[in-house]
Amino acid sequence: QVQLVESGGGLVQAGGSLRLSCAASGNIFSVATMGWYRQAPGKQRDMLAAITSGGSTNYADSVKGRFTISRDNAKNTVYLQMNSLKPEDTGVYYCQFALGLRRYWGQGTQVTVSS
Repeated sequence: QVQLVESGGGLVQAGGSLRLSCAASGNIFSVATMGWYRQAPGKQRDMLAAITSGGSTNYADSVKGRFTISRDNAKNTVYLQMNSLKPEDTGVYYCQFALGLRRYWGQGTQVTVSS
């Protein structure tokens, strides 16, 4: 079992920035693919960014050029730097741990972007 704890959400004005963190328990973080997802009210949970164990990244078109995913294996932590935030970025942000068939989710952190 892997436990994930997200932090860093909050209220920010449009155009502002936030940095989300997700800390993982255990000793297999470095070999997992980590991802960030967003769920807006009444909508499905969408993938925003992912980073493999080797550091390769992938982004949804909606955040490409504005969001950056990174990881620090020494701290068992994955980050999401969010710049140029828009009101449509509002939602609950979740991190996901993926290794083989195993999937674990954090509890989510709320991000609200005001216009």
